[in-house]
Amino acid sequence: MESLEESGFLQTTTDNIAERAGASKATIYRWWPTKASLLAEALREAVAEELPFPETGNFREDIHLQLGNFIKLLTGRRGRIFKAFIAAAQSDPEVATAFRSVWIKPRRAEAKAVLGRYQQNGQLGQDIDLDLLLDLIYGPFYFRLLSGHGTLSSSYAEAIADLALQGLLKRGELNSESAAITVA
Repeated sequence: MESLEESGFLQTTTDNIAERAGASKATIYRWWPTKASLLAEALREAVAEELPFPETGNFREDIHLQLGNFIKLLTGRRGRIFKAFIAAAQSDPEVATAFRSVWIKPRRAEAKAVLGRYQQNGQLGQDIDLDLLLDLIYGPFYFRLLSGHGTLSSSYAEAIADLALQGLLKRGELNSESAAITVA
């Protein structure tokens, strides 16, 4: 992460990482098939420790917290690295594969596990497609990252959370005290 934060995604090399780690390039490639997979895992592990998907027991609060955390990532010290991954993945299939397998799939699995527990305890309707819900709440951020349209701010995260929750309200009834979403 130090090399990545100092040099950026494109300038970080496997040679530099191996030197800092006191290991050979062969050792690095034994554990990670590509530089992109190594860097994506380093970023995911650092972010997962700092910003796990919240599970407060209140669905509404967790969505707001998670989108606020995502904005903190995108606008914080690691945001430049995250944005570089997104940009590189658009033209480099190796980076795209690493980003999907090392970042997106594990992070979505973590979120789906939390959301699944909300389905099990009745706070989120059983018929809600969790993949679609995740696309709904994260898609606007990726759109702004890729298109450069609009700013990324905590007020934007709040607005996206509110709009997503309103959409869920139209499907059922949201009790503001327990934040339970039930489908009629």
